[in-house]
Amino acid sequence: MKKHVLIGVTGGIAVYKLLDVASKLRKLGYEINTIMTENACEFVKPLSFETITNNYVVTDTFARPHKWEVEHIALAKKTDLMLIAPATANVIGKIANGIADDMLTTTVMAVKGPVVIAPAMNTAMYENPIVQENIAYLKSKGYLFIEPDSGWLACGDIGSGKLPTPDTIVSYVTKELEGERDLEGKHLLLTAGPTIEAIDPMRYITNHSSGKMGYAIATEAVKRGAEVILVSGPTQLECPRGVKRIDVKSARDMYKAVDEHVEWADAVIKTAAVADYRPENESAHKIKKNGKELVLNLVPNPDILKSLGEKKKHQVLVGFAAETEHVVEYAKNKIQNKNLDFIVANNIAQSGAGFKGDTNIATIIKSNGEIIEYPQMTKNELGDIILDQVKTYLSEVE
Repeated sequence: MKKHVLIGVTGGIAVYKLLDVASKLRKLGYEINTIMTENACEFVKPLSFETITNNYVVTDTFARPHKWEVEHIALAKKTDLMLIAPATANVIGKIANGIADDMLTTTVMAVKGPVVIAPAMNTAMYENPIVQENIAYLKSKGYLFIEPDSGWLACGDIGSGKLPTPDTIVSYVTKELEGERDLEGKHLLLTAGPTIEAIDPMRYITNHSSGKMGYAIATEAVKRGAEVILVSGPTQLECPRGVKRIDVKSARDMYKAVDEHVEWADAVIKTAAVADYRPENESAHKIKKNGKELVLNLVPNPDILKSLGEKKKHQVLVGFAAETEHVVEYAKNKIQNKNLDFIVANNIAQSGAGFKGDTNIATIIKSNGEIIEYPQMTKNELGDIILDQVKTYLSEVE
């Protein structure tokens, strides 16, 4: 069955490049539909896209449909990927703020597949803090971005904001649609998020983990064909498509869930920030304040990662080390003490590498002593790099 690409065209001078994009995608066998904003029609007429795609171009939310259906919903349902290009500051801002006041922005709200946005605008506009905040926000919600090129712009300025070449855009779209399913048939067991340890029915001990790193790895693993079980502590994140999520609360809950599924797994990636200690006694009733100090006796939780290392047979085992000092030294010790294949270490005190952000700065340390440092990148990008390393280790045990 043909895959379906929906192209949303907005009002920028680079609109003409999308004719070539549509043509190349159609020649590759994709079905193409197009939505054009009113401003886009000032640069290129809908007839041009209709001729190339052999499909009617939608321009007006309230135009009578060619066949009876709720048009924006019908388009969204059959879309495997939506491409918005050239994406103006205006449309990026609308999507980021949930504004749906034309056919393009209405439809994007209903699309459940990947949405790829290719910004194109003047350098000063692209670098405007509001535009950058909108882009960062959309990235955090799972929208994908093709970074603009640098060069001569239509206004005569030189800088970032130039729409990439049609070949670059087509390559990105096809990779996202087809993806190299190099983990097909592999079973990945992931942990993510914090654990919580009850003090009484109202209070508990936890940490700042958001779960974003583990969820990012799960998202990328499914794209690459893996079967994924995600054991997750409490988070506000949506379960990635195609992932089986097991919700847990405490470290003991997580230990039990991981232990039940470890034999199934080809690789285990432990990103969860598990509480090292729990209150020795959980009060059945709310502890009332009485003006005196409250002393909690804390006892160790089971060490999930060490237990996995002790039981490891065929599995590739990956740990994480979130530290604030002596990052590499502590991570190396963890590799030895817990029998890991490699560890992903980061300094959580470093800007861009903390728990709740959408980026990370990591160092991968292997059991053979090799150390690879990576610059700041999105957690999804780092997730792909981690999976590349997992793939290498898996090939060695086959």
